[in-house]
Amino acid sequence: MRVALWFLGLFGVAVALALFASGNGSTVTVFWPPHRVDLSLNFVVLLLLLLLVLVHLALRALAALFSMPAQARLWRLRHQERVMNSALLDALSHLMAGRFIRARKSAELVIAREAAITHAGEVWSEAARLRVMAHLLAAESAHALQDRDAREAHFRQALAQSARADASGTRDSVQLRAVRWALEDRDAAQALQWLRDLPSGVARRTLALRLRLKVARLAGNNELALDTARLLVKHKAFSGAAAQSLVRALVLESIQALAEPEQLESLWSRLETAERAMPEVALTAAGRMLRLGGSVHLALGWLLPVWQRMTHDATGLTLEQKVFLIRVMENGFSAGGDAVDAVWLSRIEAAQMADPGDAALQYLAGVACLHLQLWGKAQHLIRQALPRLDDAGLLTRAWQVLAELAQRQGDDAQAAIAWKNAAQVTLRRRP
Repeated sequence: MRVALWFLGLFGVAVALALFASGNGSTVTVFWPPHRVDLSLNFVVLLLLLLLVLVHLALRALAALFSMPAQARLWRLRHQERVMNSALLDALSHLMAGRFIRARKSAELVIAREAAITHAGEVWSEAARLRVMAHLLAAESAHALQDRDAREAHFRQALAQSARADASGTRDSVQLRAVRWALEDRDAAQALQWLRDLPSGVARRTLALRLRLKVARLAGNNELALDTARLLVKHKAFSGAAAQSLVRALVLESIQALAEPEQLESLWSRLETAERAMPEVALTAAGRMLRLGGSVHLALGWLLPVWQRMTHDATGLTLEQKVFLIRVMENGFSAGGDAVDAVWLSRIEAAQMADPGDAALQYLAGVACLHLQLWGKAQHLIRQALPRLDDAGLLTRAWQVLAELAQRQGDDAQAAIAWKNAAQVTLRRRP
C-alpha cells in the first residue's frame, strides 16, 4: 500500500511539472554589460535546484571531513571496548575451567587497558562496572591460587569502585564474594561482619541466606543457623525431605549444646509446631531434660505426641525410634518416683493389650510395674518379652531387671544367671 501511494505521488508531481513546464513561456534576462543573456524560466529553476543540491553535498562533505577525528577516536574507543570485553570473557571462561593463572592475567589485562583509556581522557558509561568486575575476577583467581595479598588488593579496589554512582548493582556482588572468601578462610567473625553490612534486601536473597547458614554453623551459632534454615525453607531453597532433615539436625544440635533445664525449656517453647512433632526432636529433648535433672513430668509430656503417634499408627515410628522412646520413658520412670502415675500406666497397658505380640511394649509395661512396686507382674511381663526382644540394649536391660528382681526375692542363683546373660549380651554387642 505504501509503495502504491509513493507511485501515485510521483506521478502527480510529474504531471504538475509537465503542465507547468509545457505551458510556461516566461524568460529570465540577465544583464551583464555589455552582454545580455536570456534564459528560460524553467532552465533557471532547474539551475537553482542543482545549485542547492551542490551546496548541500558540499556542506555534507565538509561536515564529514571535520568529523573524521571524532569518528576515529570513537572507533578506537569501541575497538578497545571489544578487546576488553573479549578479555573479560576469557577471564570468566578460564576461571570456570580452573585455569586460574590465565584468568588472573586476562582480568589484569582488562584493568590495564581500561586504565590506559581513562588516562587518555576518554569517558564511557560502563567503565566503573567493568573495573569492578575485572578486579573481582582477578581477586577470585588470586583466592583460588591462595594469594591472599593479591586477593585483598584487588578486592579493595573492587569495593572502592563499586561505591561509585556509575557502578550501581556491583557492590552486592563484591560483598557476597567477601562473605564467601571469609567462609572458606574459616573466619566466621569476618564473615558475620560482612553479612551484617549487607543491605536488608540483599540479606534476604537465597544466596545470602545459604551463606549465612554456613557461617552460623561455622561459628557454632545454632540459634542463628536454625532461624536461617527456617527462612530457606520458606523460600523453598530445599526439597521437602532435605528441608526437614536440615531443620531436624539443627534443632538436635541446639538441644545437645544446652547445659541447663531452663535453657532447654526456653528452646522448646520457641520451636515451631512442626519441629516439635518430629519424633527425633521430642525424644532427644526429653532425654536431654532427664540427663540435666529437669522436670520428669515435663519430659514425659513432650513424649506424649510421639507415644500417641506410635500407638495410633503401626508405621508411625521406625524400630530405632520406638526403642529410643522406650529407653527415654524408662529413664523418666527411674528419675521420678511418681512419674508412673495411673494415667501413664493405663496408656501403657492399653497399648500392650492392643498389640500383645509387641515385645518392646510388653517390656515397657513390665518396667512400669517395676516402678509401681508390682514385682511379680513386672517379672512376669519381662520374662514373656525376653525371648522376643530384638534390640540388644533392651535385652541387656531386661536381664538386668530380672537380676535385680531375683536379688530382691533372695534368689541369688537366678540373679547370677541373669547377670551373666546380661554380660553376654553386652559382649556380643561389641564389634
